Amino acid sequence: MSGNKWNATHYDDKIGFVSLYGKGLIDILDPKEGEEILDLGCGTGDLTQEIGEFGAVVRGIDYSEDMIQRAREKYPTISFDVGDAANFHTSQPMDAVFSNAALHWVRDADGVASSVARALRPGGRFVAEFGGSRNVGTIISGVEEELTARGIDATSRNPWYFPTVGDYSSLLEHHGFRVSFIHHYERPTPLSDGEKGLDHWLDGFADDFFPEFEGEEKAEVYKGIKERVRPALFKDGEWVAGYWRIRVVAVKE
Repeated sequence: MSGNKWNATHYDDKIGFVSLYGKGLIDILDPKEGEEILDLGCGTGDLTQEIGEFGAVVRGIDYSEDMIQRAREKYPTISFDVGDAANFHTSQPMDAVFSNAALHWVRDADGVASSVARALRPGGRFVAEFGGSRNVGTIISGVEEELTARGIDATSRNPWYFPTVGDYSSLLEHHGFRVSFIHHYERPTPLSDGEKGLDHWLDGFADDFFPEFEGEEKAEVYKGIKERVRPALFKDGEWVAGYWRIRVVAVKE
């Protein structure tokens, strides 16, 4: 989802599992009262609010103006700003930078690591989870096969950064972090709303692949994708996306 095309209402209503699965990451962050914490890629602010409930002084940044507007409406006492994860600055050093399900959208991973390191005080921690190697691989293959059959090179449209553990650990170490924990794990993710679940997922996350399609023509493309991936991903009346996540805790030296 490039640029500011995110639909905050669709995000909250149809793909709310993003925040739901992020709750466990807050336990790892273990926010303390009075800590200065930045939620990087905060979406509509649900997890930012939860972090603040621990007494931390929390703020959120997201690239999408629509997401930030919705976050401000939902949680008016929290500071939310539009910002680029690959190039942001904070007015003072932070105790922690937290990020859930956002950094795989930023191809400039080097810029992210540099910005996070700059934002943290020495000893500050970076706690993040995002898509890793193999993430939604079956869906991506289905999209690429369907678009290739229509004469479109889908590979060049892929908006995501899904690194291996080795790649990401090396990147963080290059920017002065000590990686204290990193885990690459499989997390099959049910998509709500039965047969329409994969449609909602494609609408919410994969719009970069389909810029020239609208209405009935787009529905036909979705139908073709679903036929290709159904044997692997449609189980007991619901779609289950093959998520693979990287969860990392790193300390700025």
